Amino acid sequence: MRIAAILEYDGSNFSGWQLQDGERTVQGVVEEALSKVADENIRVVTAGRTDAGVHALAQVIHFDTGAQRTEYSWVHGANSNLPSDVALLWAGEVDPEFHARFAATGRHYHYVILNRAVRPTYLAKRVTHEYRALDIARMRQAAEHLIGTYDFTSFRSIQCQAKSPVRELRALEIERKGEFVHLHAHANAFLHHMVRNIAGVLMTIGAGEKESGWAREVLEARDRTLGGVTAPPDGLYLTKIEYPKDFNIPQLSSALGLW
Repeated sequence: MRIAAILEYDGSNFSGWQLQDGERTVQGVVEEALSKVADENIRVVTAGRTDAGVHALAQVIHFDTGAQRTEYSWVHGANSNLPSDVALLWAGEVDPEFHARFAATGRHYHYVILNRAVRPTYLAKRVTHEYRALDIARMRQAAEHLIGTYDFTSFRSIQCQAKSPVRELRALEIERKGEFVHLHAHANAFLHHMVRNIAGVLMTIGAGEKESGWAREVLEARDRTLGGVTAPPDGLYLTKIEYPKDFNIPQLSSALGLW
């Protein structure tokens, strides 16, 4: 049978999602825990690989297994074998046609910036620190240039393995709550480092170092070397994956309530 599951994790102490020899990865600990529950070797497929330091509130995976377990057993059995920085929130049998990556129709990321002169303490690794005062109005103006279906070559890592750089950025919202600046990005899919590179451009514009039109110039250049600094992974959260309703994947709460 095919099982889908939703995961939450703190990426601070992981070398990203994907398996890497000699490295602690989210995929590695999840597969180890599920294999113990199933009493067989489990390999999982994810909706999207996250970088080292990136967090997830609702990452989606699927795996195939011959083991007969209840939904309760998958969740609680896995969690009893997972480290404290990863948890299964839900698991259930799905249509064999369901694919965590290819069936996804949309993805949401949330980037949190602590915008003050002094670095964070207890929020270290959970927010990005920006000491320069950010002008939200300028950032919003810049964001308007990026919304739509475009070639995002300038906003993807040179190591990106995606066959096409074209993505549909459906929404890019910026808001301030006291000392915190929030970026909400929604797209059909994201390229490697795309959100972090967008954040880097918007922060540069918000700090007054570039005009809002620079975002359009970077986009149209289709040249990563002109795109400025990649923002840190700290403060980046995968918050939601969208699927057709027929697959019955629950939409869990993706709100960041701390800020």
